[in-house]
Amino acid sequence: MKLRVLLAFLLLLIPAGMLRAQEASSGFDLGMTLSGEGLYSPMLTSAPRNGDAATGAFRAVLYPTLKLTDHWTVSAAVEAYSHPFYFEDFQVNENGVEVNILQAQVSYSRFWKNRSLIVRAGQLQSAFGSFLLRYDDAVNPLVDMPGSYGYYYKGVSTESLAGVEVDAAIGKFDFRNQITNSSPANPRSLLDTDQYANWAGGAGYTIRQGLRVGVSGYRGPYLDHQYAYFFPGESNPSQLPTTAVGADVQWGLGHLNVDGEWQRFQMDYHAIPTFIDQTAYGEARLVLHPRWYVATRIGYDLASYGGASQSYEFAVGYRPGSHELVKLDYELNKGASYPGSMGNVLALQFVATLHPVSYSGR
Repeated sequence: MKLRVLLAFLLLLIPAGMLRAQEASSGFDLGMTLSGEGLYSPMLTSAPRNGDAATGAFRAVLYPTLKLTDHWTVSAAVEAYSHPFYFEDFQVNENGVEVNILQAQVSYSRFWKNRSLIVRAGQLQSAFGSFLLRYDDAVNPLVDMPGSYGYYYKGVSTESLAGVEVDAAIGKFDFRNQITNSSPANPRSLLDTDQYANWAGGAGYTIRQGLRVGVSGYRGPYLDHQYAYFFPGESNPSQLPTTAVGADVQWGLGHLNVDGEWQRFQMDYHAIPTFIDQTAYGEARLVLHPRWYVATRIGYDLASYGGASQSYEFAVGYRPGSHELVKLDYELNKGASYPGSMGNVLALQFVATLHPVSYSGR
Protein backbone atom coordinates (compact mmCIF):
# COMPACT_ATOMS: atom_id res chain seq x y z
CA MET A 1 0.00 0.00 0.00
CA LYS A 2 1.19 3.60 -0.25
CA LEU A 3 3.63 4.72 2.35
CA ARG A 4 4.38 8.33 1.75
CA VAL A 5 3.79 10.93 4.45
CA LEU A 6 4.81 11.63 8.02
CA LEU A 7 6.27 8.63 9.81
CA ALA A 8 3.41 8.41 12.29
CA PHE A 9 0.92 8.45 9.41
CA LEU A 10 2.93 5.88 7.43
CA LEU A 11 3.02 3.36 10.24
CA LEU A 12 -0.77 3.03 10.18
CA LEU A 13 -0.30 0.66 7.27
CA ILE A 14 1.98 -1.76 9.08
CA PRO A 15 0.73 -4.39 11.52
CA ALA A 16 1.84 -3.68 15.07
CA GLY A 17 4.01 -6.76 15.17
CA MET A 18 6.01 -5.54 12.20
CA LEU A 19 7.06 -2.46 14.11
CA ARG A 20 9.01 -4.56 16.57
CA ALA A 21 11.26 -5.84 13.79
CA GLN A 22 11.59 -2.31 12.37
CA GLU A 23 12.97 -1.09 15.71
CA ALA A 24 15.90 -3.49 15.45
CA SER A 25 18.83 -2.70 13.14
CA SER A 26 18.16 -5.91 11.17
CA GLY A 27 15.66 -8.74 11.07
CA PHE A 28 12.78 -10.39 9.24
CA ASP A 29 9.09 -9.97 9.91
CA LEU A 30 5.93 -11.41 8.40
CA GLY A 31 2.49 -9.98 9.11
CA MET A 32 -0.77 -10.86 7.40
CA THR A 33 -4.40 -9.80 7.19
CA LEU A 34 -7.00 -12.48 6.43
CA SER A 35 -10.56 -11.56 5.44
CA GLY A 36 -13.68 -13.60 4.79
CA GLU A 37 -17.03 -12.17 3.82
CA GLY A 38 -20.59 -12.96 2.88
CA LEU A 39 -22.17 -10.77 0.21
CA TYR A 40 -25.74 -10.17 -0.92
CA SER A 41 -26.72 -7.90 -3.84
CA PRO A 42 -29.20 -7.90 -6.74
CA MET A 43 -26.23 -6.95 -8.97
CA LEU A 44 -24.95 -10.53 -8.67
CA THR A 45 -28.09 -11.84 -10.43
CA SER A 46 -27.83 -9.59 -13.50
CA ALA A 47 -25.38 -9.44 -16.42
CA PRO A 48 -22.51 -10.04 -16.61
CA ARG A 49 -22.47 -12.38 -13.58
CA ASN A 50 -26.02 -13.81 -13.83
CA GLY A 51 -25.60 -15.83 -10.64
CA ASP A 52 -27.12 -16.10 -7.19
CA ALA A 53 -27.79 -12.97 -5.15
CA ALA A 54 -25.63 -14.28 -2.27
CA THR A 55 -22.02 -15.43 -2.34
CA GLY A 56 -18.92 -15.80 -0.16
CA ALA A 57 -15.37 -14.57 -0.69
CA PHE A 58 -11.95 -14.34 0.93
CA ARG A 59 -8.84 -12.17 0.80
CA ALA A 60 -5.34 -12.62 2.23
CA VAL A 61 -2.59 -9.97 2.28
CA LEU A 62 0.95 -10.88 3.35
CA TYR A 63 3.44 -8.24 4.52
CA PRO A 64 7.01 -9.64 4.52
CA THR A 65 9.69 -7.19 5.65
CA LEU A 66 13.45 -7.74 5.64
CA LYS A 67 15.37 -5.04 7.48
CA LEU A 68 18.99 -5.15 6.31
CA THR A 69 20.47 -2.26 8.31
CA ASP A 70 19.30 0.81 10.20
CA HIS A 71 18.62 2.49 6.84
CA TRP A 72 17.95 -0.25 4.24
CA THR A 73 14.75 -2.30 4.09
CA VAL A 74 13.15 -4.70 1.60
CA SER A 75 9.38 -5.01 1.96
CA ALA A 76 6.34 -6.22 0.05
CA ALA A 77 2.58 -6.61 0.20
CA VAL A 78 1.11 -9.55 -1.74
CA GLU A 79 -2.63 -10.02 -2.09
CA ALA A 80 -4.70 -13.09 -3.01
CA TYR A 81 -8.49 -12.85 -3.26
CA SER A 82 -11.45 -14.64 -4.75
CA HIS A 83 -13.85 -13.16 -7.31
CA PRO A 84 -16.13 -11.47 -6.44
CA PHE A 85 -14.63 -9.94 -3.30
CA TYR A 86 -14.77 -6.21 -4.03
CA PHE A 87 -18.10 -4.60 -4.80
CA GLU A 88 -16.81 -3.52 -8.23
CA ASP A 89 -16.32 -7.24 -9.04
CA PHE A 90 -20.11 -7.54 -9.30
CA GLN A 91 -19.97 -5.82 -12.69
CA VAL A 92 -17.32 -8.00 -14.33
CA ASN A 93 -17.50 -11.64 -15.34
CA GLU A 94 -14.43 -12.94 -13.53
CA ASN A 95 -14.17 -15.96 -11.23
CA GLY A 96 -11.45 -17.88 -9.45
CA VAL A 97 -8.57 -16.54 -7.37
CA GLU A 98 -6.33 -13.62 -8.30
CA VAL A 99 -2.90 -12.75 -6.91
CA ASN A 100 -1.50 -9.21 -7.05
CA ILE A 101 1.73 -7.63 -5.88
CA LEU A 102 0.49 -4.50 -4.14
CA GLN A 103 4.06 -3.40 -3.48
CA ALA A 104 7.59 -4.82 -3.59
CA GLN A 105 10.25 -2.28 -2.84
CA VAL A 106 13.73 -1.52 -1.61
CA SER A 107 13.84 1.57 0.59
CA TYR A 108 16.47 3.78 2.19
CA SER A 109 15.37 5.90 5.15
CA ARG A 110 16.85 8.53 7.45
CA PHE A 111 15.10 10.14 10.42
CA TRP A 112 16.06 13.18 12.44
CA LYS A 113 14.34 15.13 15.21
CA ASN A 114 11.80 16.88 12.97
CA ARG A 115 12.81 15.67 9.51
CA SER A 116 12.72 12.44 7.56
CA LEU A 117 13.75 11.17 4.13
CA ILE A 118 12.69 7.91 2.47
CA VAL A 119 13.72 6.77 -1.03
CA ARG A 120 11.88 3.80 -2.56
CA ALA A 121 12.32 1.79 -5.74
CA GLY A 122 10.37 -1.17 -7.11
CA GLN A 123 6.65 -1.86 -7.41
CA LEU A 124 4.93 1.04 -5.69
CA GLN A 125 1.39 2.12 -5.02
CA SER A 126 0.42 5.45 -6.52
CA ALA A 127 1.47 8.59 -4.65
CA PHE A 128 -1.86 10.18 -5.60
CA GLY A 129 -4.63 10.56 -3.05
CA SER A 130 -4.82 9.29 0.53
CA PHE A 131 -7.18 6.29 0.69
CA LEU A 132 -4.49 3.74 -0.20
CA LEU A 133 -2.98 4.39 3.22
CA ARG A 134 -6.12 2.68 4.62
CA TYR A 135 -6.49 -0.04 1.98
CA ASP A 136 -5.94 -2.94 4.40
CA ASP A 137 -9.23 -4.46 5.64
CA ALA A 138 -8.04 -4.17 9.23
CA VAL A 139 -7.60 -0.40 8.78
CA ASN A 140 -10.52 0.45 6.47
CA PRO A 141 -13.52 0.89 8.82
CA LEU A 142 -15.95 -0.01 6.02
CA VAL A 143 -15.94 -2.78 3.41
CA ASP A 144 -16.01 -0.97 0.05
CA MET A 145 -13.58 1.56 -1.42
CA PRO A 146 -14.27 5.16 -2.50
CA GLY A 147 -15.50 5.37 -6.08
CA SER A 148 -12.28 6.58 -7.71
CA TYR A 149 -10.21 3.64 -6.37
CA GLY A 150 -10.23 0.06 -7.65
CA TYR A 151 -9.01 -2.40 -10.25
CA TYR A 152 -11.28 -1.71 -13.25
CA TYR A 153 -11.02 1.58 -15.17
CA LYS A 154 -10.68 3.76 -12.09
CA GLY A 155 -8.86 7.05 -11.70
CA VAL A 156 -6.53 5.49 -9.11
CA SER A 157 -5.76 1.80 -9.46
CA THR A 158 -4.99 -0.22 -6.36
CA GLU A 159 -2.44 -2.19 -8.41
CA SER A 160 1.24 -1.30 -8.11
CA LEU A 161 3.40 0.66 -10.54
CA ALA A 162 7.09 0.17 -11.32
CA GLY A 163 9.01 3.27 -10.35
CA VAL A 164 10.92 5.33 -7.82
CA GLU A 165 9.65 7.66 -5.10
CA VAL A 166 11.10 10.17 -2.66
CA ASP A 167 9.21 11.06 0.54
CA ALA A 168 10.30 13.83 2.88
CA ALA A 169 8.97 15.52 5.99
CA ILE A 170 10.17 18.80 7.47
CA GLY A 171 8.41 19.93 10.61
CA LYS A 172 4.69 20.02 9.88
CA PHE A 173 5.15 19.65 6.09
CA ASP A 174 5.34 16.37 4.19
CA PHE A 175 6.15 15.85 0.51
CA ARG A 176 6.18 12.96 -1.97
CA ASN A 177 7.41 12.74 -5.55
CA GLN A 178 7.06 9.65 -7.77
CA ILE A 179 8.04 8.63 -11.31
CA THR A 180 6.48 5.41 -12.67
CA ASN A 181 6.40 3.39 -15.88
CA SER A 182 2.67 3.92 -16.44
CA SER A 183 -0.41 5.75 -15.25
CA PRO A 184 -2.34 5.17 -12.00
CA ALA A 185 -5.38 4.99 -14.29
CA ASN A 186 -3.91 2.05 -16.26
CA PRO A 187 -0.95 0.25 -14.61
CA ARG A 188 1.34 -1.61 -17.02
CA SER A 189 3.84 -4.31 -16.10
CA LEU A 190 7.46 -4.08 -17.17
CA LEU A 191 6.72 -6.75 -19.81
CA ASP A 192 3.79 -4.85 -21.37
CA THR A 193 3.82 -2.60 -24.40
CA ASP A 194 2.71 1.05 -24.25
CA GLN A 195 4.69 2.02 -21.16
CA TYR A 196 5.06 5.78 -20.72
CA ALA A 197 6.64 7.73 -17.88
CA ASN A 198 4.16 9.28 -15.46
CA TRP A 199 4.63 11.72 -12.61
CA ALA A 200 2.66 11.72 -9.35
CA GLY A 201 3.20 13.67 -6.17
CA GLY A 202 1.71 15.57 -3.33
CA ALA A 203 2.23 17.60 -0.21
CA GLY A 204 0.56 17.97 3.16
CA TYR A 205 0.54 20.20 6.20
CA THR A 206 -0.35 19.13 9.74
CA ILE A 207 -2.22 22.11 11.14
CA ARG A 208 -2.20 20.60 14.61
CA GLN A 209 -2.06 17.12 16.05
CA GLY A 210 -4.84 15.10 14.47
CA LEU A 211 -5.60 17.54 11.65
CA ARG A 212 -3.80 17.31 8.29
CA VAL A 213 -4.66 18.74 4.88
CA GLY A 214 -3.03 17.73 1.61
CA VAL A 215 -3.00 18.09 -2.16
CA SER A 216 -1.83 15.69 -4.85
CA GLY A 217 -1.72 15.25 -8.61
CA TYR A 218 -0.49 13.09 -11.45
CA ARG A 219 0.06 13.47 -15.18
CA GLY A 220 1.17 11.25 -18.07
CA PRO A 221 -0.06 9.04 -20.94
CA TYR A 222 -2.52 6.36 -19.84
CA LEU A 223 -3.91 4.59 -22.93
CA ASP A 224 -2.63 1.40 -24.56
CA HIS A 225 -3.66 -0.15 -27.88
CA GLN A 226 -5.73 -2.88 -26.15
CA TYR A 227 -7.51 -0.48 -23.78
CA ALA A 228 -11.31 -0.83 -23.88
CA TYR A 229 -11.72 2.86 -24.76
CA PHE A 230 -8.96 3.10 -27.38
CA PHE A 231 -10.96 3.39 -30.60
CA PRO A 232 -9.92 3.15 -34.28
CA GLY A 233 -8.46 6.39 -35.58
CA GLU A 234 -7.27 7.53 -32.17
CA SER A 235 -3.90 9.28 -31.78
CA ASN A 236 -0.85 7.47 -30.47
CA PRO A 237 -1.28 6.79 -26.72
CA SER A 238 1.91 8.73 -25.99
CA GLN A 239 0.08 11.91 -27.08
CA LEU A 240 -2.92 11.44 -24.77
CA PRO A 241 -2.22 12.20 -21.10
CA THR A 242 -4.36 12.02 -17.99
CA THR A 243 -4.23 15.03 -15.69
CA ALA A 244 -5.48 14.48 -12.14
CA VAL A 245 -5.65 16.83 -9.16
CA GLY A 246 -6.95 16.17 -5.68
CA ALA A 247 -7.29 17.49 -2.15
CA ASP A 248 -7.64 15.50 1.07
CA VAL A 249 -8.13 16.01 4.77
CA GLN A 250 -7.71 13.80 7.85
CA TRP A 251 -9.07 14.85 11.22
CA GLY A 252 -9.08 12.97 14.49
CA LEU A 253 -10.58 14.20 17.73
CA GLY A 254 -11.11 11.85 20.64
CA HIS A 255 -13.23 8.91 19.48
CA LEU A 256 -14.06 10.50 16.10
CA ASN A 257 -12.01 10.17 12.90
CA VAL A 258 -12.93 11.92 9.65
CA ASP A 259 -11.39 11.51 6.18
CA GLY A 260 -12.36 13.21 2.94
CA GLU A 261 -11.12 13.60 -0.62
CA TRP A 262 -12.02 15.58 -3.74
CA GLN A 263 -10.52 14.57 -7.10
CA ARG A 264 -10.77 15.57 -10.75
CA PHE A 265 -9.53 13.43 -13.65
CA GLN A 266 -9.17 14.58 -17.27
CA MET A 267 -8.39 11.83 -19.78
CA ASP A 268 -7.54 13.31 -23.17
CA TYR A 269 -8.83 11.87 -26.44
CA HIS A 270 -8.77 13.10 -30.02
CA ALA A 271 -11.16 10.66 -31.75
CA ILE A 272 -13.86 11.12 -29.08
CA PRO A 273 -14.57 13.90 -26.58
CA THR A 274 -12.16 14.21 -23.66
CA PHE A 275 -13.41 12.36 -20.60
CA ILE A 276 -13.71 14.35 -17.36
CA ASP A 277 -14.62 12.79 -14.04
CA GLN A 278 -15.08 14.62 -10.74
CA THR A 279 -15.54 12.67 -7.54
CA ALA A 280 -15.53 13.23 -3.78
CA TYR A 281 -16.34 11.43 -0.55
CA GLY A 282 -16.52 12.03 3.16
CA GLU A 283 -15.93 9.28 5.70
CA ALA A 284 -16.38 9.19 9.48
CA ARG A 285 -15.78 6.59 12.20
CA LEU A 286 -17.02 6.99 15.76
CA VAL A 287 -15.80 4.63 18.50
CA LEU A 288 -18.68 3.89 20.86
CA HIS A 289 -16.81 1.44 23.09
CA PRO A 290 -13.37 -0.22 22.92
CA ARG A 291 -15.05 -3.10 21.06
CA TRP A 292 -17.68 -1.19 19.02
CA TYR A 293 -17.69 1.54 16.37
CA VAL A 294 -19.99 2.91 13.68
CA ALA A 295 -18.79 4.30 10.35
CA THR A 296 -20.15 5.84 7.19
CA ARG A 297 -18.87 6.97 3.80
CA ILE A 298 -20.92 9.17 1.46
CA GLY A 299 -19.63 9.91 -2.02
CA TYR A 300 -20.58 11.18 -5.45
CA ASP A 301 -19.25 10.84 -8.98
CA LEU A 302 -19.97 13.22 -11.86
CA ALA A 303 -18.63 12.07 -15.22
CA SER A 304 -18.89 13.57 -18.70
CA TYR A 305 -19.88 10.08 -19.89
CA GLY A 306 -22.13 7.99 -17.65
CA GLY A 307 -23.69 10.85 -15.72
CA ALA A 308 -23.91 11.28 -11.97
CA SER A 309 -24.03 8.66 -9.24
CA GLN A 310 -24.03 8.66 -5.45
CA SER A 311 -23.04 6.08 -2.85
CA TYR A 312 -24.09 5.79 0.79
CA GLU A 313 -22.29 3.20 2.93
CA PHE A 314 -22.86 2.42 6.61
CA ALA A 315 -21.13 -0.09 8.88
CA VAL A 316 -21.08 -1.35 12.45
CA GLY A 317 -17.78 -2.80 13.63
CA TYR A 318 -17.17 -5.17 16.54
CA ARG A 319 -13.81 -6.42 17.87
CA PRO A 320 -14.12 -9.88 19.49
CA GLY A 321 -10.41 -9.69 20.34
CA SER A 322 -7.36 -7.53 19.78
CA HIS A 323 -6.62 -9.21 16.42
CA GLU A 324 -10.16 -9.74 15.09
CA LEU A 325 -12.73 -7.40 13.57
CA VAL A 326 -16.29 -8.07 12.37
CA LYS A 327 -18.06 -5.55 10.11
CA LEU A 328 -21.74 -5.50 9.15
CA ASP A 329 -21.94 -3.19 6.15
CA TYR A 330 -24.73 -1.87 3.92
CA GLU A 331 -24.22 0.25 0.80
CA LEU A 332 -26.72 2.02 -1.46
CA ASN A 333 -25.65 3.10 -4.94
CA LYS A 334 -27.83 5.54 -6.85
CA GLY A 335 -27.57 6.57 -10.49
CA ALA A 336 -28.48 5.64 -14.05
CA SER A 337 -26.58 2.35 -13.76
CA TYR A 338 -28.42 1.34 -10.58
CA PRO A 339 -32.20 1.29 -11.13
CA GLY A 340 -34.27 0.76 -8.00
CA SER A 341 -32.42 -1.30 -5.42
CA MET A 342 -30.10 -2.91 -7.98
CA GLY A 343 -27.03 -1.14 -6.55
CA ASN A 344 -27.61 -2.11 -2.91
CA VAL A 345 -25.09 -4.40 -1.18
CA LEU A 346 -25.19 -6.13 2.21
CA ALA A 347 -21.85 -7.47 3.47
CA LEU A 348 -20.65 -9.28 6.57
CA GLN A 349 -16.86 -9.26 6.82
CA PHE A 350 -14.56 -10.97 9.31
CA VAL A 351 -10.94 -9.75 9.50
CA ALA A 352 -8.04 -11.31 11.41
CA THR A 353 -4.50 -9.99 11.71
CA LEU A 354 -1.68 -12.48 12.31
CA HIS A 355 1.99 -12.14 13.04
CA PRO A 356 3.52 -15.60 12.61
CA VAL A 357 7.18 -14.61 12.14
CA SER A 358 9.30 -11.93 13.84
CA TYR A 359 13.07 -12.30 14.02
CA SER A 360 15.43 -9.52 15.10
CA GLY A 361 19.10 -9.72 14.19
CA ARG A 362 20.90 -7.08 16.26
